[in-house]
Amino acid sequence: MFDDFEIAEVDTGEARLFIRRAGSGPGLLLLHGFPEMHLMWRDVAPKLADRLSVVCADLRGYGKSSCPPSSPDHAPYAKRAMAADLAALMTKLGFSRFMVAGHDRGGRVAYRLALDHPDRVEKLAVLDIIATADAWDRTDARLALGYWPWSLLAQPEPLPEAIMAAAADAIVDNALESWGSSPAAFPAEVRQAYADALRDPAHAHAICEEYRAAATLDREHDHADRAAGRRIACPVLALWSGHGALAEWYAQEGGPLALWQKWAGNVSGGAMPGGHFFPEEASAETAAALRAFFQAK
Repeated sequence: MFDDFEIAEVDTGEARLFIRRAGSGPGLLLLHGFPEMHLMWRDVAPKLADRLSVVCADLRGYGKSSCPPSSPDHAPYAKRAMAADLAALMTKLGFSRFMVAGHDRGGRVAYRLALDHPDRVEKLAVLDIIATADAWDRTDARLALGYWPWSLLAQPEPLPEAIMAAAADAIVDNALESWGSSPAAFPAEVRQAYADALRDPAHAHAICEEYRAAATLDREHDHADRAAGRRIACPVLALWSGHGALAEWYAQEGGPLALWQKWAGNVSGGAMPGGHFFPEEASAETAAALRAFFQAK
């Protein structure tokens, strides 16, 4: 995996981020979701690195990146803080402007990066998400039961941390097999890497703090942006699973594209083959969609 990709750890000031990078040309930052780490891009990133400078990063608190201390309001794990990490990372790597794609939790960091640092982000791709406030404002039994980390991991410590550390393998297997459509797309060594990161107590706490921030500060930040009329300035590509939750739950509102058009003026995209983890299940199709968007003039 990741042949010819350089490994590095970059100090962003508040966190130390683990990255893999390769390629040349315009910068492209790829961000992972839960319960994953940068390894989710193992089959996509090499297909993009022939014409782009691809950086795959573990978010703070995830994978092999560090876990800065949190605070009672969870601010160190709000998407605003995580986005600031990545702006600093790309500066250190020599990119004053860059493009970004994020799946799941990484998509939430990616659109916050575009909102908070509009002068830095040239293009944004969000994979299988709607905005955090939009999701919480529409929460019903389907989300509470189908995507249980939203409510379980946001509970006060230490219960969620204890569950995650004690049942990391079960959590990874449940997520990949419940939300995915092709369990064979996740080799044993990848599943093991995902579970090993979750069972580490420091990372388990950091991930729960990120979910707690999503239920509180991230919603507040989104609502404040909406009230102020702040919108994403760059072109946006929204991709989602063709037979997953986003394709069904928001159909009466026009689907994901209509919801993202409330946040940005230039939005395109569509459904993808595979389940929630389509970047891993349909890597060739995902890479082709991202390449077409990021290389378009």
